[in-house]
Amino acid sequence: MFSQRTIRPLSAAALCGIAFIQDTLIAIDTPKGHLLQIDPSSDNTKILNSHQVREFRDVTGLAVWSDTLWVTRDNSVYLCNLNSLGLEHFVTLPYPADGVAVWESTVYVSCQKLGSILIFDRETRKEITRFYAPGVGVENLVVSEETLWVSDTIEQTVYCIDRATGEVQFSVLTPFACPTGIALHKNGETGSQTLFVAYASEEPYIRDNPNADPNYELTYRDRTFIHPLYYHYEPDKRYALSNGYLIEMSYAEEISPLEEVYLQDVEWRIALPSETDRQRVKHIEPIGLPFIEEEKDGQRVAVFKLDTLTPGERHIFGWKALLEVRGIKYRITPKDVEDIPEELPFQGRYLVDDDDLAMDTTIVRRAARDAVASETNLLRKMYNIRNYVYDELSYGIKPYIDTPDIVLERGVGSCGEYVGVLLALCRLNDIPCRTVGRYKCPPMGEHKNVPLQPDFNHVWLEFYVPNFGWLPMESNPDDIGNRGPYPTRFFMGLCWYHIEIGKGITFESLSSKGTRLTKEDVAIGDLAINHIQFTILEELPPF
Repeated sequence: MFSQRTIRPLSAAALCGIAFIQDTLIAIDTPKGHLLQIDPSSDNTKILNSHQVREFRDVTGLAVWSDTLWVTRDNSVYLCNLNSLGLEHFVTLPYPADGVAVWESTVYVSCQKLGSILIFDRETRKEITRFYAPGVGVENLVVSEETLWVSDTIEQTVYCIDRATGEVQFSVLTPFACPTGIALHKNGETGSQTLFVAYASEEPYIRDNPNADPNYELTYRDRTFIHPLYYHYEPDKRYALSNGYLIEMSYAEEISPLEEVYLQDVEWRIALPSETDRQRVKHIEPIGLPFIEEEKDGQRVAVFKLDTLTPGERHIFGWKALLEVRGIKYRITPKDVEDIPEELPFQGRYLVDDDDLAMDTTIVRRAARDAVASETNLLRKMYNIRNYVYDELSYGIKPYIDTPDIVLERGVGSCGEYVGVLLALCRLNDIPCRTVGRYKCPPMGEHKNVPLQPDFNHVWLEFYVPNFGWLPMESNPDDIGNRGPYPTRFFMGLCWYHIEIGKGITFESLSSKGTRLTKEDVAIGDLAINHIQFTILEELPPF
């Protein structure tokens, strides 16, 4: 059944609007102006508008109701008969019209520049009302009975909206970046419905160029496809899960010291993957040497023991884990956290400076005050702190982590330094928070059974909200654009490629003779080389 497969239309460059007519898929290849008829089972394509390509070039939104095709192009909405494809003007907006959806006599049009979804009456062509757009990017639409589904390119999110009120019921993260179109397929036999999302972007590849020296060069090519979006909404827990993968992850240390050392009664601790609502640990086994398992603050830790570590001695050790990981997105509003207890838990732990956060420095304390101003609502405070840090910092990779006071002074930080600043500002504003990490699987869901190595490690954080628990927040990937508005795709949300390890505890530590070694004693990075590998085995089945 095609609902389980990725659809890769032959010859397509960049798909935007998509729609189903029973089991046939139609889509607009925007740069070419091709209105494509696609066989979802074979990827075969046919151009339906062979003589009207110019009229359909730069179309972004597409919808079908009965025998009528609706499209958006530039600032206008058009309609036409599916058999003739002669475009008839419907309405013009002051800014570009992005997506379109139609249900009976109601026409929905999204406009990023207005920050709205406009609703028109088909007969009168007059605007009835408008909803606030749920995200900050270009949005495409599909409607079904009482639900309006909105896909947002920048947010990497699909929103489920009450089409009568505009209220967001829940949202789900898409498994791939840059969703550009959305459609709903109804199974004629079972009546079940499946969402399909189109994606369009560019991907880098190494091109063989015999006229260059060297003969290989980095370039880019179009990448577009359509993939089913699976979701499961937990209304009581206020989150929705989406597509996920079965992943094998291995973490191993290879002892290869810069300077030889002699250590006795060595205990080398490495955190293990966490068990969460979105992450299931199916199996863990040791690599190289056996380990015993300990628990620290509710987190699993592998402990490797060596009687001695002598000059010239070499080992490889670590763990391999089989994980089921899905996307998760919480839907909690500031109104939901108005009546929280004044006395929060974790007063003695997740509110203190326990990791060189420079919380007593003038610049950090001033930033903590400026970030929240007079706001008292916990969730709005978190939004304000996040946006303040995004405004003040720009991203840059560094080989070491500076303290938040130095980072704020410099104005540039790595993901770990973003986390340090966020932790300091949150804790100074009485919001318990902790670190999570430490790696992301390369987000290449289509590359199955191929060993993948991450480019670098990565950390983010969780903040605690009474009655809801620990909620995730990315450190810096949403820091895009020029001083906002910033997307909230990873504010209270994580995609499938985030691997949760060691919440609130040190990822890796070394002790000798029962005494924990510091960087001044022996730095782990000077003693060993780590090896991290992911293999995406298969996509998890629908819920």
